[in-house]
Amino acid sequence: MIKSAMFVLAVPDLKRSADYYRDVLGFEIQEMGDPGWRFLVRDSCRIMAGECRDAMPVADTGDHSYFAYLVVDDADALLARVTEAGADICKPIASEPWGMREFGVRTVDGHRMMFGQDLEPASAA
Repeated sequence: MIKSAMFVLAVPDLKRSADYYRDVLGFEIQEMGDPGWRFLVRDSCRIMAGECRDAMPVADTGDHSYFAYLVVDDADALLARVTEAGADICKPIASEPWGMREFGVRTVDGHRMMFGQDLEPASAA
């Protein structure tokens, strides 16, 4: 059983990245006890961001720059909030044939993440 998921990201400027996740995507910044790392936390999502100034730019990875698909309760409301905060929307919101209403965001570092809402309510077990 997988109990939770965390993501690990290399970022060129930790302060800039952490500020973006806080100010645009609504994450909380938490210290980890190492000045080169921060936890970025929102609800049940945890991202460990580490400063790697000399790493290959994420944009150079093309389609491999996607790192997360986060299921949310209201994709349209979240899109409105992050757009107002200055998010770079890389995939417009759409209701997809696989049962998700989703949109994509490109972070300040070039990482891409998807946010999706189930179109069908989960059936009771």
